[in-house]
Amino acid sequence: MRLVICIDRDDDLGRKAQIAGPVVGREAVLEAAMRLGTADPEDSDTNAIFAAVHLSDELRTTGDEVEVCVLTGAARVGPLSDRRVAQQLDQVLGLRPFTSAHLVSDGAEDEFLFPLVSSRLKVDGVHRVYIRQAANIESTYYTVLRALKDPKLRAKTVLPFAIVLLILGIGAAGGFFIWGIIGMTLVLGLYLIFWTFDFDEAIFDALRSASTDIRQGSIAFGFGLFSIALVGVGFLSGYNGYLRAAPVASPFVSVIDFFLDGLLWWIAGAILWECGRALRRYLASDRFPRSWAVAMVSILGIGSMSYGILFVAEYLDGVAIPRALVVMIGFVVAGFALVIGGALLHQRLRGRSPYPSGGPSTTG
Repeated sequence: MRLVICIDRDDDLGRKAQIAGPVVGREAVLEAAMRLGTADPEDSDTNAIFAAVHLSDELRTTGDEVEVCVLTGAARVGPLSDRRVAQQLDQVLGLRPFTSAHLVSDGAEDEFLFPLVSSRLKVDGVHRVYIRQAANIESTYYTVLRALKDPKLRAKTVLPFAIVLLILGIGAAGGFFIWGIIGMTLVLGLYLIFWTFDFDEAIFDALRSASTDIRQGSIAFGFGLFSIALVGVGFLSGYNGYLRAAPVASPFVSVIDFFLDGLLWWIAGAILWECGRALRRYLASDRFPRSWAVAMVSILGIGSMSYGILFVAEYLDGVAIPRALVVMIGFVVAGFALVIGGALLHQRLRGRSPYPSGGPSTTG
């Protein structure tokens, strides 16, 4: 039996038409397409859903047994939305014994999930949907304006431009135009780094988790807030160390002193953060997570290696005394051993069942 799959990765169907995925069956899919088209006539996902129904009808004319479905993700495209699509696909595959699939897409974004589908089912083809439009009514100006109505596109294009203008305006109003340019460069650079490595997804997930912890009275929120405070104290301590060293030391040594004074606070913050997460898991499931031990060993190992490397850097610059070289190397070796030990401990724990002998076991 063949399965025609249309993927709505950013969940326009749920946000605009209040339809939760997966949607399975020709009649249900047609109803979903009409409700989405009524809610937003300009949404290209409507055409993709109709194209999926059209393709399933074509395949039926050849005598094949075909089913059509729509899978939905989440508004913020990323790991969360892809995980929801995968869960819905597994749910659909559990309904009937499908042998192959056809993927219908309205753009490259949905086609990123081709490996997700092909890992579970043989894919016979990918069908891209193009929307034809008369050239005499198509205007670049209106096309850009309509595109900017998309919240995702605005967040990626308009937001950094607005930040640049805001910083330049504040700098010019305060008579510090040069500092405005410097601040603009730093903020824009940080934004591009966050955007490139999807740090914004991690930040939003952390904020959502913190909001849930507050509403549930979770103890992890207090640990997390305290650990963030320790990281801030580390930056202040490092800055004070930098100011103390700046008048008498080279810029290189001043930067090293910044990291040396702040590193201990940062390590303490990381340890406290992991302890809060572990305690929350313990209170929720009455079982202490084994990953906590791996995290502790890894944090201590990375901290020890960092201390040793920073001291060695000071020694090479002629600041540290030669007699301390053995201790510096000891820090590096001990940290390296702890990092390797953490990796080995992770492999050992991963091979064990998370339940004690005789407990329940699940697959999938």
